[in-house]
Amino acid sequence: MLAELGYEGVALTLDHAHLDPFAPGLAHRTARLGKRLADLGLAVVVETGARYLLDPRRKHAPTLLDENPAPRLDYLGRAVRVAADLGAEAVSLWSGAAPPDLGETTAWERLREGCARVLDQAQRHGVTLGFEPEPGMLVDTLEGYERLARLLGDPPAFGLTLDLGHCHCLEDAPVPDCVRRAAPRLVHVQIEDMRRGVHEHLEFGAGGMDFPPVLRALDDCGYRGLVSVELPRHSHDGPAVAERSLRFLRRAAAC
Repeated sequence: MLAELGYEGVALTLDHAHLDPFAPGLAHRTARLGKRLADLGLAVVVETGARYLLDPRRKHAPTLLDENPAPRLDYLGRAVRVAADLGAEAVSLWSGAAPPDLGETTAWERLREGCARVLDQAQRHGVTLGFEPEPGMLVDTLEGYERLARLLGDPPAFGLTLDLGHCHCLEDAPVPDCVRRAAPRLVHVQIEDMRRGVHEHLEFGAGGMDFPPVLRALDDCGYRGLVSVELPRHSHDGPAVAERSLRFLRRAAAC
């Protein structure tokens, strides 16, 4: 799959501009989108990184670490149901950053409890979760994901979303080694360029990553899910960026 990049899909963020989960007629709109995806032969992963959907003044708030995570749990529950209706490969989610006055023990317990509740819904709907370590959040590394998975009892439906740029930014090991470590739980991959130590999503060639070894590692470990280009600040130029990104990845995969 990676060698030929013959498998295409979209990572769909549920937001006011893309299948708003709180607007009327969600089931009808989801069914219409599902038909369109099927007509185009596109797979889909549901993303939940809408920045100001739940709180117009606080980015990504509230999270599972807040004192009242109910809006986040409701949003994630809707994402699970949308994913089930679309036949999505996974629902991607993350921990959020711990409030400054929140102790580590309490933060981890809130996260465990929140993830357990989302996981229960996902299992009832036959949906796989892909938890993403994110720089600046409570769970920011593969080690953090593995700790959380153990706290949940290592359920098969609690998979891993691996952002390769985050690995280059934050992990001690080279990115291909991160891929091999993540392989048994990998359900979704995000890709972009990035500089070491700087959490800024860049177009391919603008950062410091070496992509052919990374793509080979994904291929060697047998990963067959979506590899989604994640450039959240480039939506104004989406079609052109998508074309350049696909051309770059095809060249890198052929090396």
